[in-house]
Amino acid sequence: MATTLSRRNWLSWSAGALTVSIFGRLFDHEKMLTKPIPSSGEQLPVIGLGSSATFAETAQSGDVADLREVMMLLVEHGGKIFDTAPDYGASEAVAGRIASEASIARKIFWATKVNVAPENGRANRAAAMAQINRSFRRIRKRRIDLIQVHNLGDVATQLGLLKDLKAQGRVRYIGVTTTLSKQYDHLIKIMKSEPLDFIGVNYAVDDRAVEDTILPLARDRKFAVLAYAPFGRTRLFHRVGDRPLPDWAAEFDAKTWAQFFLKFVVSHPSILAATPATSQAKNMLDNIGGGLGKMPDEATRKRMAAFVDGLPSAS
Repeated sequence: MATTLSRRNWLSWSAGALTVSIFGRLFDHEKMLTKPIPSSGEQLPVIGLGSSATFAETAQSGDVADLREVMMLLVEHGGKIFDTAPDYGASEAVAGRIASEASIARKIFWATKVNVAPENGRANRAAAMAQINRSFRRIRKRRIDLIQVHNLGDVATQLGLLKDLKAQGRVRYIGVTTTLSKQYDHLIKIMKSEPLDFIGVNYAVDDRAVEDTILPLARDRKFAVLAYAPFGRTRLFHRVGDRPLPDWAAEFDAKTWAQFFLKFVVSHPSILAATPATSQAKNMLDNIGGGLGKMPDEATRKRMAAFVDGLPSAS
């Protein structure tokens, strides 16, 4: 009999029969999988939290009680990575305030970005530094764990600035990101020539273009990879609809579609962590389950990809 606990049923059940606090205890006996940052060996949990999309919308609304609960659940259940950016509206400032007020700032691995719009093809170094200084004030830490150049915005100028900040000890790790496939060739050139610690790219079970060159290159160059949009934003949930999970998902402890999708992503050897965004505690708990228990092996990953490839495309 196929597993029938879809994301919708899982969230409905957890909101009804069980409160979030009791529901959270289901995970207490398990520890989240961690992986090492290749450049340092520091271990980080494989499920983090992003702050675009609904997180950013909620942060902008001013009613941030749900975001506080989401961030608390992240750290209570072994997560650390919080991915944000100045471009994500109020997310960076709101998250910094929540973490400070809840005394969890030191438990979070803060990953933010820099991307000053170029003028005449070049980013203004002073403007980029001003943006970074705003991030320091918002996050309320003297040293930020990771800053990346967002969507390869004038890497020569902005990555150069990050190198200086790393040398000064103000930033622990540096990197670049892109969520645009048209930038992949440029990303590859940067990866081959720059001393990065991290890259950030889109990666999902139905968005595997980075597997061909970028992920193997990251492995060879010893760069950690953060996977963005592991649900294809919401595309994958639309593709599976109300279908039950296949029976064989139990072989790698996937209880929901979200966990199926996340386990595919974080089981790739080159992926350090996935950072799905959410503003709902129930979703955060569901996502945390993607970092617990057994993970699919390579043969199972191929089976997962083939299964999703056989589904109708999202309309």
